[in-house]
Amino acid sequence: MQVIGWMNRRDFSLHGLFAAVAAGAVGSSAWAQAPAAPAPERPLVLVVGDSLSAEYGLKRGDGWVPLLQKRLAEQKVKAGVVNASISGDTTSGGRARLPGLLAQHKPDIVVLELGANDALRGLPLPSTEDNLTQMARASQAAGAKVLLVGIQVPPNYGTDYTRRFGEVFPKVAAATKSALVPFLLKNVADAPDAASLFQADRIHPLAVAQPRMLDNVWPELRKLIQAAR
Repeated sequence: MQVIGWMNRRDFSLHGLFAAVAAGAVGSSAWAQAPAAPAPERPLVLVVGDSLSAEYGLKRGDGWVPLLQKRLAEQKVKAGVVNASISGDTTSGGRARLPGLLAQHKPDIVVLELGANDALRGLPLPSTEDNLTQMARASQAAGAKVLLVGIQVPPNYGTDYTRRFGEVFPKVAAATKSALVPFLLKNVADAPDAASLFQADRIHPLAVAQPRMLDNVWPELRKLIQAAR
């Protein structure tokens, strides 16, 4: 399998935190209030991931999560999507953030796309496995179904580490009875045209690769959406 730069760099860090800034205007009346936000579409999908889901280096709307929203609309599948992904996040960071996200959004489905930064920073695999397990269980305890989205590391990490890291995601999925996407970057990092699918940093996929990433997630996610309706 040919895997290009983003998986071959040990100094890699999925970094860059995107902030959304909202501006509002105060009406003439001191008692004026903003209209209440509409209730989110149900079932609600909460995506908790890193820069691979946070549109790092992409124009807003080009990432696989916004493309998911478009696909839902095109196929007339009623479901809402909240993208709570943060560039550079690890499984420990996601685990720390998750309780607040569950309380705020009350999702029906939680997509966990974390783990790449753990491997690329050399964090202990037992910690990665425990963090993902606890996140899946916390989501399920809150009433949500879980989709675990896996990632892979290249052979230059060593045969043993590569194998053990690859086993983390199916092991957690089996232990928590969660749905599983084995490899988010299937047909991207291992594609014949892989070099043309990544940004100049050779780490983050270009917009042209995002539909392939969505296609990897879509079959399992659609099953969960249909089951939650």
